[in-house]
Amino acid sequence: MAGRERRADAARALDRTKLLAARLKAAGAQPYLASALYSLTVVPSHDVPTMGVDRHWRCYVNPGFVDGTPVHELAAVWVHEVAHLLRDHHGRSALVAPEMRHDHHRVNIAQDCEINDDISSLPSNALRPAMFGLPDGQMFEQYLPGIPATPHHPECGSGAHGRSMPWEISDAARVSPVEAAAIRRQTADDMRNHARSRGRIPAGWRRWADEILEPTVDWRRALTGAVREAASWASGAVDYTYSRPSRRGAAVPRVVFPSLRRPMPRVAVVVDTSGSMGGDELRAVLGEVAGVLRAVGIGRNRVTVLACDADVHEVRRVNTVGDVVLAGGGGTDMRVGIDQALRAQERPHIIIVLTDGYTPWPDGRPGNVRVIAGVVGEGAEPPPSWIETVAIPLDQTSAHG
Repeated sequence: MAGRERRADAARALDRTKLLAARLKAAGAQPYLASALYSLTVVPSHDVPTMGVDRHWRCYVNPGFVDGTPVHELAAVWVHEVAHLLRDHHGRSALVAPEMRHDHHRVNIAQDCEINDDISSLPSNALRPAMFGLPDGQMFEQYLPGIPATPHHPECGSGAHGRSMPWEISDAARVSPVEAAAIRRQTADDMRNHARSRGRIPAGWRRWADEILEPTVDWRRALTGAVREAASWASGAVDYTYSRPSRRGAAVPRVVFPSLRRPMPRVAVVVDTSGSMGGDELRAVLGEVAGVLRAVGIGRNRVTVLACDADVHEVRRVNTVGDVVLAGGGGTDMRVGIDQALRAQERPHIIIVLTDGYTPWPDGRPGNVRVIAGVVGEGAEPPPSWIETVAIPLDQTSAHG
């Protein structure tokens, strides 16, 4: 009997009239989403469980799901799927800490929680923050630590969690990243105009539109850019070495020419473990720094981490910075950690300081070493101008802890 039902499902044709009527209903109820909804390309698929999207704005639809779902609920699912793309969930999922990112179902659940608290007509089994004892109105990165490992298995496709799924194809119409950015901005403009002329829009969409139209700098990308630029600068500091003679020496017998050496940058990470810094935030930011160093190709034994308050408590050369013991809890003086890093037998090319900023700083640049400060939270005096500073909002650290 079950095999017969599966064969019947596979033979079922997509009821496009019903599906497109649901999209029309969604666009009528939330006209500011119309441009985005009509940018989706419909792809019938018996392999997708319900509906899902890929990162190219193709919407995969199971015909059996359409047949068994009322139009008003289908309209809500349309809004749900396009929300994954508008909110750039696949791009944001790439920035999640690796230990969480590998469980794409867990990421998908957190993303559904971010979306669904703004949608009232979804099916009764739709995932919502309250199911996990979490409050409404947060971002999926904030929900993620509170989501157990894969208690359910939603599957919204690579347009949500970033992992390509078997039913996704490559030969259908696609929306380019440039076009997607234009759709997002147009949608945000439409939301703002709708709010001015007709009334309220859901809080989550209002916050999203504000971020699109008045963006804040993503500190992870800013930190990656700063480290990448510093690493490139350090790698350019070539020097001559006789440990590997130059191939030019073959032309001149009995004369040894040195070759040029391009060093792999050494990095010291000085972590503020004073009483004013929260341990959860520190571990979260350390996890992000680990990802940054991997992204720019600095690894193995090239990283030293120093835990420091008013003194240095822990110095460790590590393969990754994720398991560092954060000892300390007293006063704050990052000069001590920077000085300790500079006195190492192998002097670093780059020093990354993670602090809340309530610390004295060295009087000047420490020689031929780049210093990058990741300042967590607000309120402290900015570091000196010779330090490259990346602001790390406090409310964006706990989601990665």
